[in-house]
Amino acid sequence: MQVGPKSMDDRLLARIREEYREMPGLRLTVSQACRLWQLDGATCLRLLERLVAEQYLHRTNDGTYATTPSMRPKPAKADLPVSPRSRGRTERSA
Repeated sequence: MQVGPKSMDDRLLARIREEYREMPGLRLTVSQACRLWQLDGATCLRLLERLVAEQYLHRTNDGTYATTPSMRPKPAKADLPVSPRSRGRTERSA
């Protein structure tokens, strides 16, 4: 099992990705990200820039880091069957 800086970076990157997945609209400055993940500035910036290079994040015009639009989760949409009974109720209420 590898216990060097690479495996630490991998764990931190997974944690950062998970935070962005859980909060799709999350936008953080480097200093906010440092506080959130309790990282020093150099480490935090290196990890954020690595995610930018992977096109998981992008840096916005105001200097925050946000998920790349193509990486944002799409809302789930269910195709529910419409029964004749419920269709009749809808027509009567209109």
